[in-house]
Amino acid sequence: MTNTDESAFAQRHPRDGEKFTDLVQRVRPGWTTEVFPVKDGVFPETLEPFDGAMITGSPASVNSGAEWTARLFDLIRELHSGAFPIFGACFGHQAIAVALGGRVSPSPGGWVHGLTRNEILVRRDWMRDLPEEVNLYASHAEQVLEPPAEADILARSEGCPISGMAFGRHIYTTQHHPEMTHDFILALTEEMAGILGPDLTRQALTTLQERSDMDAFAESVAKFFEQAREES
Repeated sequence: MTNTDESAFAQRHPRDGEKFTDLVQRVRPGWTTEVFPVKDGVFPETLEPFDGAMITGSPASVNSGAEWTARLFDLIRELHSGAFPIFGACFGHQAIAVALGGRVSPSPGGWVHGLTRNEILVRRDWMRDLPEEVNLYASHAEQVLEPPAEADILARSEGCPISGMAFGRHIYTTQHHPEMTHDFILALTEEMAGILGPDLTRQALTTLQERSDMDAFAESVAKFFEQAREES
């Protein structure tokens, strides 16, 4: 759990550990998780008892130089070398990119917020049930501009040409937020109106008249972990 937001808004809503647990339990209700708030320096001693790891989103920047981000990059490289299954979303997607040799910078068009339409460029077998265009909620001001050399680019969306990546069969990422519910993204849009400005807020609310493909994407995450463990 990398989310550093401790605001009153954050306290009124489920934390990211709960959101990501809910995401996988939508489609695999018997699965259990354990949350490690790595943003507070709390890292697992070992991931040996686990079948995989998820790295959440965060308002923090992967380029902040914070001690915990450097430690997270080291952990990602260690897990990658052992082909340990990792799913990363937003900050998680960016952290994986930086740890493995890519570059993250401010989004050229500024904030991306609201519902995004993601074109599938490469369909891995765990993505077989995803629609041709995947709707996902987004909220980011930075993105991967140069992917690691070994990354396969899975998807792109408007203003974000690298909105999903894979590394072998053991890393799966999205720039967006499959864990966010419709009610949460609406509340977040209202909370961020002062940051986004009136035009982008109106644009975001227009896109949010549609819903994300939350269940379909959750199924792809579950299938990803299942096939990754079979491979190992």
